[in-house]
Amino acid sequence: MSTRIVVFSDTHCHRWDEVHPDIRAAVAEADIAVHCGDLVRMDVVDGLRGAAKQAVVVHGNSDPPDVRRAIPYVRTLEVEGARIGVIHPAWGGPEFPPEDLLGDFSEQVDAILFGHTHEPLNEVRDGVLYLNPGQGYPSFMVAATIAVLTIDNGRLEAEIRTVVPAR
Repeated sequence: MSTRIVVFSDTHCHRWDEVHPDIRAAVAEADIAVHCGDLVRMDVVDGLRGAAKQAVVVHGNSDPPDVRRAIPYVRTLEVEGARIGVIHPAWGGPEFPPEDLLGDFSEQVDAILFGHTHEPLNEVRDGVLYLNPGQGYPSFMVAATIAVLTIDNGRLEAEIRTVVPAR
């Protein structure tokens, strides 16, 4: 048995129905949906929680105080024996080394799912998968992307998928 996790971030929407329909469909089909921050409004959090079989959400630097009070900055979950950290590292610029994220977790993790940079990343470094799904909306020269993480008996496989090409 395997678990399919849809990972997305930086949607910057005011309402769940503003999130791209293909992302909403992927959320509904996944075993777990993870939003790595910068949702912007509680309506997006509530919509995600209502649409997903299981939702994991962290807040980002663009989220207002009500969202920050309602959801954590860092989460850790275990799926099929794999420990997964989720964060929106607002302290990191576009060129920060993802290994710096390890310090935000109190325990060893097998993967870190993160947003903020709007740049997709799918890379294993020193045995840890660093997965940034990119941004959840298309903009000038940047596509809307998501990540799909499949876990099968503790083995992780990830891919970045384009939802909408850059404009």
